[in-house]
Amino acid sequence: MTTTGALFYFFAAVLLFAAFRVITARSTVHAALYLVLAFANASVIWMLLKAEFLAITLVLVYVGAVMVLFLFVVMMLDLNSDDFREGFWKHLPLAGLIGAVIALEMALVLMGGFRLTDVPAPDPALAKLGNTKLLGIEIYTKYLYPVQIAAVLLLVAIIAAIALTLRKRKDSRTQDPSRQVLARKADRLRIVKMDPVIERPATPVAAAAAAPGDKK
Repeated sequence: MTTTGALFYFFAAVLLFAAFRVITARSTVHAALYLVLAFANASVIWMLLKAEFLAITLVLVYVGAVMVLFLFVVMMLDLNSDDFREGFWKHLPLAGLIGAVIALEMALVLMGGFRLTDVPAPDPALAKLGNTKLLGIEIYTKYLYPVQIAAVLLLVAIIAAIALTLRKRKDSRTQDPSRQVLARKADRLRIVKMDPVIERPATPVAAAAAAPGDKK
């Protein structure tokens, strides 16, 4: 076994252990830290596969930004993990079935790449472009429609997450532009005619009776 192969199996084993601890850790903060470890090992594996752009993107975007945001949110909200674990064993068979289906689908896709026997020789001109440019050419030429479909699915997921977590507060006052446009003057202002009321000035006798202490 070569050194590259030994490093691959080592980091792959750490990646599997970290992924297992993500779903079994009792603390939410520990689960997020294990996920950071899983991302770091995945980036190292991509480095071994000479995919430097994907490795540095995983470190910068997920480890450096997304997971740090997750940690801040989890530590500020101080969520109780026991509430999320209610009904875990009840939904475990369905979750295991879905995980097995996803694993089989990934195996069917990946096994096609392992069965390649006649691999064409790489073009020497393409080797000079670099991984980043070659990845961009492949994505936006050969895999353009799958990328667009994935982008639409991510947009739908974002909208669904916002719609599910949106809660209107009863004590907050907001404006409704549609109701403001339909407002009429008669609904906002009412003119009432009233007779004027004029108070008569008090007489000196009444004023003296009202203040008897002023007399000496």
